[in-house]
Amino acid sequence: MQTPQTWIWQQTDWPHFRWDQGVLASVLACARLAQGKVLGVTQLLDAKLSLEAVATILAENGVTTSAIEGERLDLDAVRSSVARHLGLPSAGLPAPPRAVDGLVEVLLDATCHYDSPLTAERLFGWQANLFPTGYSGLHPIRTGDLRGKETMQVVSGRTGHEHVHFTAPPRERLEDELDCFLAWFNTSPTGLDGLIRAGLAHLWFVTLHPFEDGNGRLARAITDMALSQDDQQALRFFSLSAQILRERESYYSILELTQRNGLDVTDWLVWFLEQVAASATAAEKTVADTLAKARFWLRHQSTDLNERQRKVLNRLLDAGRDGFVGGINTRKYMSLTKTSRSTAYRELSELVEKACLTPTGKGGRSSGYEIVW
Repeated sequence: MQTPQTWIWQQTDWPHFRWDQGVLASVLACARLAQGKVLGVTQLLDAKLSLEAVATILAENGVTTSAIEGERLDLDAVRSSVARHLGLPSAGLPAPPRAVDGLVEVLLDATCHYDSPLTAERLFGWQANLFPTGYSGLHPIRTGDLRGKETMQVVSGRTGHEHVHFTAPPRERLEDELDCFLAWFNTSPTGLDGLIRAGLAHLWFVTLHPFEDGNGRLARAITDMALSQDDQQALRFFSLSAQILRERESYYSILELTQRNGLDVTDWLVWFLEQVAASATAAEKTVADTLAKARFWLRHQSTDLNERQRKVLNRLLDAGRDGFVGGINTRKYMSLTKTSRSTAYRELSELVEKACLTPTGKGGRSSGYEIVW
């Protein structure tokens, strides 16, 4: 009998995962349907719009995969890095810090080169790219190499109130464990569904936790790589990291349950496939917003607008229909454009006259304007 203290990697038949295909059938079908829908919608995009949609999703991916680990990145810095890497305009965006560039490079390498083998050296490079200074926050960490001999525990919660979800395998068996994972990832069994394979890869790598830091971000990069291999596309049109962040509490709960529950990983795979379906469904809105943005600028290609007005309109368009809470008002316009109150008021009024903006309908201090989609 398995005791509550026995972790999944301590099972005698580790890492031979088991699952109930009958239980997975319906949720797998839903995930495939959602995946097919978002890929179908992307067929409406031309090459430039495809890149813009991917840039939006990649920026969201970068911000959210870090947020899951409690690290807050500046969205504009991530957008700047993404734009530069994809060859899109980045005027007006700040120069990104090296760590942000490193994260974006990892995410792009995982997907753009999804057909290249995943090796230990490649993983070491990814992990070092996440921490270019050799520090995680204020603490020096080992980069580009496996973790040290200290026991590795996976925790969540603020300092002093951490919750231990599981303990990873000890250092002395880590090389063999990682070699086993990489051999499986690079030659997965014939007939294994690609979405199930992605879920297994995520769970397996997270269980190993081979580095001192960055394991969660690398697990999600590996998952994106597996998903790109599944649909044979280098451009990712949905962000699983954003969905995991939305379900962060249940993510850690199902990980902990799976680590303590033997090698039957059916429950984990059900949860994972549900997140794939939800993230693909959410991506449909991103693609729709990209199309709407293109149509907006097509309507206003001859409208006389200054640089500040274009910047604000693009910010509103990038945020989507519900993304810019309360719309834009004089105070927000001043903050975004670093201009005076009188100039902000005048330029907002011009945007209403030119049918770019319309009043939100709220009066008083809440008065604002939103995009005329």
